[in-house]
Amino acid sequence: MSEPPAPLRLLHLEDSDLDHELALAQLQRSGLDVRARRVETRDEFEAALARRWDAIVSDYNLPGFSGLQALRLVRARDAIVPFILVSGEIGEDLAVAAMRDGASDYLLKSGLARLAPALEHAIDAARTRAAKLEADRELAESRRRLAELARHLQTRVEAERAAIAREIHDDVGGSLTALKFDIDWIRRHSAEPALQQRAASALETVTHAIGASQRIMHNLRPAILDQGLVAALQWLAGRFEKRTGVDCLFRTGDERIGAPGQELPDGVPLVAYRTAQEALTNISKHAQAQRVTMDLSLSGGVLSLEISDDGRGLSQSDLAKAGSFGIRGLHERAGTVGGWIELGSTGGTDGGTTLLLSIPLDAALPQAASRRREDGTDAEADDDASHGTDREHDPSVWSSL
Repeated sequence: MSEPPAPLRLLHLEDSDLDHELALAQLQRSGLDVRARRVETRDEFEAALARRWDAIVSDYNLPGFSGLQALRLVRARDAIVPFILVSGEIGEDLAVAAMRDGASDYLLKSGLARLAPALEHAIDAARTRAAKLEADRELAESRRRLAELARHLQTRVEAERAAIAREIHDDVGGSLTALKFDIDWIRRHSAEPALQQRAASALETVTHAIGASQRIMHNLRPAILDQGLVAALQWLAGRFEKRTGVDCLFRTGDERIGAPGQELPDGVPLVAYRTAQEALTNISKHAQAQRVTMDLSLSGGVLSLEISDDGRGLSQSDLAKAGSFGIRGLHERAGTVGGWIELGSTGGTDGGTTLLLSIPLDAALPQAASRRREDGTDAEADDDASHGTDREHDPSVWSSL
């Protein structure tokens, strides 16, 4: 057998003992098991609010106190507990004011037959609202943990990529370079034309392998960023223009943004670079553009990167594609440094698309500190190396192979 429901804990703000007894009698007649406490002054009411109540019923007119004042005291402490206002007479304006301030219901003393159903309805609504607030809190906490996990994973991935890139440079690159020297020595010291021809072919293969290792290192980590964000974006724009034949203009009002000695917070340069890389990749694949502009600025502590093209623009169906992870990835990546992405597109013959990345640098600093605490490294986070498809290697702080 199920246990009977617990008694309803009711706080009754009422200066008339007779009205209090009438209200309790009406509730008991309706079958409610009520444990009520009556208070009639402000001090008693405030002291009683230290306890937990299932509902509060309040008279409107009290000596030196009012039901609306009591309602405001309750809502300042608890936004959910049901509060029902009861009065001998209450005008429409007062009723509206009470509901606006958060009253669950209001009744006339001549209509106490409605008290029990009004109380039950208010309690059910409060429980539903409390459950929703708890679900919202849990969802927000889950999203926060998911965002922390995403940042952590991106940081670990980027640190691993950097380590792999350096291994390729030091081990694979060094071995290929030594092999190239040896093959060239054999070619130069051989008198047999057939051997010279095979050596020349082997040199071509090794040179191709060296170029491939450089491309792989760039995909793993764009070392051009060590020369500064402006230099990296200039180089990216030039490489895009050369590869696609589409005019790509990079502009900035300050060549020192992100330069050595004026470094941006950890993660910001790589987020800006990868955003530009992803945008240019999408333009080359889908936009059918003839001209692209990239504008980098730093104003009011906010780093902004705007990339615009004169192509066909984006439709709502493009943005809503189930597999449209590129745009979603841009939003997620920007969020790792406290930034955001805005997309604008007019479409049509004279349309085009504009992507704006905004990163408040004071918001990026705590994100960078959090990544250092989590991993003990200063690695910049990135989760996508698949867009570096160009065939030219970047000028790098690592020596040429």
